[in-house]
Amino acid sequence: MQFEVWAPLTGHVAMRLDEATYDMAPDPDRDGWWVVEAPAADGSRYGFLLGGDTVPRPDPRGRRLPDGPDGLSAVIAPAALAPHGAPPPRVPLQDAVLYELHVGTFTPEGTFDAAAERLGHLTGLGVTHVELMPVCSFPGRHGWGYDGVAPWSVHEPYGGPAGLARFVEAAHAAGLGVVLDVVHNHLGPSGNHLPAFGPYFTETHHTPWGAAVNLDAPGSDEVRAYFLGSAVAWLRDYGVDGLRLDAVHALADGRALPFLEELAAAVDALAAESGRPLFLIAESDQCDPRTTTARGSGGLGLHAQWNDDFHHALHCALTGESQGYYGDFAATPLAALAKTMTRAFFHDGTWSSFRGRTHGRPVDRRRTPAHRFLGYTQTHDQIGNRALGDRLSASLSPGLLACAATVALTGPFVPMLFMGEEWGAGTPWQYFTDHPDPDLAEAVRNGRRREFAAHGWKAEEIPDPQDPATRDRSCLDWTEPGQGAHARLLAWYRTLVTLRRTHPDLRDPDLAAVRVAFDEERRWLTFRRGDVRVVVNLSSEPATIALGRNGVRVLAAWEPLEQPGPDGRVHVPGESAAVLGP
Repeated sequence: MQFEVWAPLTGHVAMRLDEATYDMAPDPDRDGWWVVEAPAADGSRYGFLLGGDTVPRPDPRGRRLPDGPDGLSAVIAPAALAPHGAPPPRVPLQDAVLYELHVGTFTPEGTFDAAAERLGHLTGLGVTHVELMPVCSFPGRHGWGYDGVAPWSVHEPYGGPAGLARFVEAAHAAGLGVVLDVVHNHLGPSGNHLPAFGPYFTETHHTPWGAAVNLDAPGSDEVRAYFLGSAVAWLRDYGVDGLRLDAVHALADGRALPFLEELAAAVDALAAESGRPLFLIAESDQCDPRTTTARGSGGLGLHAQWNDDFHHALHCALTGESQGYYGDFAATPLAALAKTMTRAFFHDGTWSSFRGRTHGRPVDRRRTPAHRFLGYTQTHDQIGNRALGDRLSASLSPGLLACAATVALTGPFVPMLFMGEEWGAGTPWQYFTDHPDPDLAEAVRNGRRREFAAHGWKAEEIPDPQDPATRDRSCLDWTEPGQGAHARLLAWYRTLVTLRRTHPDLRDPDLAAVRVAFDEERRWLTFRRGDVRVVVNLSSEPATIALGRNGVRVLAAWEPLEQPGPDGRVHVPGESAAVLGP
């Protein structure tokens, strides 16, 4: 078996394989690469000795780290990972409903296999794709996954590479696609061995996490190939159907061919070769439509992006919160929501008080379909980055939760749900870590408390990220979906997802065709999607809303609703929503 590693910073590399040590030779065809042939079997442990190292380091491209990021890599055949059962579903992004899921808290067990046992809940809900939060290896057992340090590997406590392969196969058998969240903009603060191998990071740029990943400085050709290869491997070797790219605005890249454009081209080529509809979804705070504009038209060519502006406007309309970035949306939240539903971005060259400058760029609605954007009421970020990790269900009535779901699931964007929101989960989703390094653990604990002390929180009120109870509190309670108000809300979500699937107007990609009317003072909003009308009353008082036409009937309503009168007016109870059609 041939082993290879890129290590241009040293004059000698050896490989430790089980109990034997092998000197590696420079590859005559590739600068900085070292190779060796050695007998190995599935599960063989190996690592690399750089220069004068006495302790071997794991393979930067290793798929399995049985003992964590500081342990040896283990041999695993890529052919053993790809799903061999049912073919993946071929649901285009325009028709998708995504479900964001954290493997470590979706079930108390926190494994791929335990999550796979709950896939029937997702098929019953009607979603089309599961979006897994990052699964790359990180130190400790429990964490969000954004401190991963080995981008080719799979976290062993979740089930390792074989566990992920089984999960993808089970999802495909259930008719569900799988999207994987990947992080290219930084690596975690502990267990990162890449700097010893090569110039994976550069001081040319700095990010909130320190030195930037090297995408444009000397040596960056191999670094780009490393991250691009890891991304394509999830799609090719595991059968994953799409990737969510974390915080792409933090990728410092000044080259003429941006890394994101190169990645999009590679994914499109793999999709054409495999005949599968693969896609990339970006998280970006730049409000820049060029992120998803086709490469031939001067864009990066990614297939969709999260739309935080839509979330922020809806959140302010529901809660009245105005702190931090919500301040830009809080003065007239329904007007802000109407703008995002018809023009995608609220910040499209407008003043942002949070940033202290103008921000964003307009979306060309003539050539930008609505499915270039994801819409959602909650995400891991928008819950977990709150002081107490409180969901909307902690402060809103079931009626307002139903209103939020109605806007997201019948609105113009590709809907995404965060696990448990569909039944108004009573469990929080808090920030938790499991750093083995005690100094790092204390720094994270104190940093979290200092962050929220600036907003008036007492230190003892902030959950300790390192306390195992913080993670345990964040696990879903699977007894809730069948109980009372939880069951009623779950039924409403199922109804809305069904309506979206059965009414093509609710999947119409034409942003310019969306019509919105609202009353800021009386707190109601109505919008039109083709022949479908949606009414949402956020006030506790009933509202009479003119639909602008008659001849429609109630398709679904949170509270009992009389059919509209001949004048097209509908009387909507407080904190309720309804969908009407011809």
